Amino acid sequence: MTNSITLRRPDDWHLHLRDGAMLGAVAPHSAEFGRAIIMPNLVPPVVTGDQARAYRDRIMKALPDGAALRPLMTLYLTETTDPADIVASHADGLIAAVKLYPAGATTNSASGVTDFDRVRPVLEAMAEAGVPLCVHGEVTDPEVDIFDREAVFIDRILDPLRRATPGLRVVMEHVTTSDGVDYVRGNASGGAMGATITTHHLVINRNAILAGGIRPHYYCLPVAKRESHRLALRKAAMSGEGPFFLGTDSAPHPDSAKLQPCGCAGCFTAPNTMSILAHVFEEDGALDRLEAFTSLNGPAFYAMPPNEDRIRLTRQETEVSFPTEIAAGDETVTIFDPGFPLFWQTEPA
Repeated sequence: MTNSITLRRPDDWHLHLRDGAMLGAVAPHSAEFGRAIIMPNLVPPVVTGDQARAYRDRIMKALPDGAALRPLMTLYLTETTDPADIVASHADGLIAAVKLYPAGATTNSASGVTDFDRVRPVLEAMAEAGVPLCVHGEVTDPEVDIFDREAVFIDRILDPLRRATPGLRVVMEHVTTSDGVDYVRGNASGGAMGATITTHHLVINRNAILAGGIRPHYYCLPVAKRESHRLALRKAAMSGEGPFFLGTDSAPHPDSAKLQPCGCAGCFTAPNTMSILAHVFEEDGALDRLEAFTSLNGPAFYAMPPNEDRIRLTRQETEVSFPTEIAAGDETVTIFDPGFPLFWQTEPA
């Protein structure tokens, strides 16, 4: 049995840090990552380069002294987005990507896109300038079953969008289905596509949310799917293949917003992600491919060097104790419970 592995410092290619008191509470829990793509779905959303710069400054103030984390900012795509602002912000190194939310798809997505023809000039400018598009890959049509929304998005929106915009590099965020895995794998040639896979979608299927009682802390969007899809995600994450890399989609909400008749979607996985991943990869005999998933494939897609420094994961003899919740101002935020004991501890290499 392997008791210790050393990895280049991991990155998180999809992270929610929120703002205000919540930002101050959750940012330190991602401080061990080297870089993180920061989601722009604040209220109001981050839609301009100036707003991204101001948000980045707030994040840096919220991080503890000596934190490794470098926030990589994104802009929220709207139907009035200025292509020149995106291109200039990317050229200056201020933003790493642009985020596409179909309107109504998830938390704070009301300002998202409803008419994709109206953003075509923006997408064409991004393709020419090499700015990646990160997509929340779900349709929002009420007649489409929530468990089918990713597959329908691929056929109805993503594939036509990519065909109409040659050269646009796309990340299919938090992919949750075998359909998504297959589509990314079949279109990844030349770095044209990548996909982030979350920690929690490697662990839970839809039974975790619904079987034996409703468990709101496992409710997320995109919602967890059938077991066959979870296994496809695990196979992709552990394959070592370049298009697949870690994006936790760690999404904190106060318990007062989660535990409602119409509760918020999101799993707060930042505090224990690396321990969970080590457990999952060890379980499938793939610890030797954990570094590719967490530390190498993402930088390669974004044309960045891997982190030079390293971390060590050590398997303890006794269970590692993680808190079950954190305080955020006057609120509490529940930390994701994987449903099994954790024995892997992260430490500097």
